[in-house]
Amino acid sequence: MEEAITDTNTEIKSHAEMTAGEMLRNARTTGRRKRELQTIAKQLCIREDFLQALEDGNYAALPEVVYILGFARNYAMELGLNPQEVVDKIKHELGLVTEGRIPEDPVFASKKIEAGTPKREMPKIMPILKKEWTYVVQHWKWAAGIACGVLFLIIALVIVFSGTGNKSNETPTDAPIVAPAEPTEPAYTQPVRERFGLKNREKATIILQANKSAGEVGTWVQIEDARGKKEISQILFPGDIFYMPNGNGYKGTFGNVAGIDFWVNGELAPTVKASRNAKVSISAEALLPKPANK
Repeated sequence: MEEAITDTNTEIKSHAEMTAGEMLRNARTTGRRKRELQTIAKQLCIREDFLQALEDGNYAALPEVVYILGFARNYAMELGLNPQEVVDKIKHELGLVTEGRIPEDPVFASKKIEAGTPKREMPKIMPILKKEWTYVVQHWKWAAGIACGVLFLIIALVIVFSGTGNKSNETPTDAPIVAPAEPTEPAYTQPVRERFGLKNREKATIILQANKSAGEVGTWVQIEDARGKKEISQILFPGDIFYMPNGNGYKGTFGNVAGIDFWVNGELAPTVKASRNAKVSISAEALLPKPANK
């Protein structure tokens, strides 16, 4: 009988010193009912590697804390352990609690503080208000004079500032409203479909427009400056226009140059003749040369 008591005390002592994982593993692998992880995992519908991580104390391999505690609780109940004891041990190991106590919910704690705090009494202001009102009644003439004076001063200030404000904000109603002038556009041979190079619109002296010869497939246009920088590389369909930037040295490569109209200062230049993909100089002098003096 004495030996049994001694053995029981030893078991309790070692049990208290165990980690949560050691408790779970010890309960599964010792005693009469030794069980395999795979069997328990299927029965609890918990992944086998999660149960193994619980026994190893490898909590980093598990999902969030709420899942860790839930898995541990179900696992402990399945093994016949006290689930709360296992959960509390895991909380200690994760650093969630100290001194064996679970921190109280801050919401309930605040409610307890509020419930225990005595209500502040409202100051007794009625006697004060009554005293002030009695004073006003006794000296009503003096109070009415001050109120009338303040009201008169406010009215005078409103009149003065409203008069000066109207004068400063007066604008001539008959002044003509000038709308910003639109850049002058040439009389295109095709209705404008899309516009490209809009940043050059106000200063452009040369405008390109795809005509009917571009066809349904359009014509490819690539414009480069003197350094080879591309201003546009685009397929223009009939009606599409491109505003050329100002300056010399610009050259264009066209898939079908006959499908492009060149407008120079609002005047349609003669049809440019060049082979396919040949580079064409795009300048007022090249597109619209001045007639030679006879």
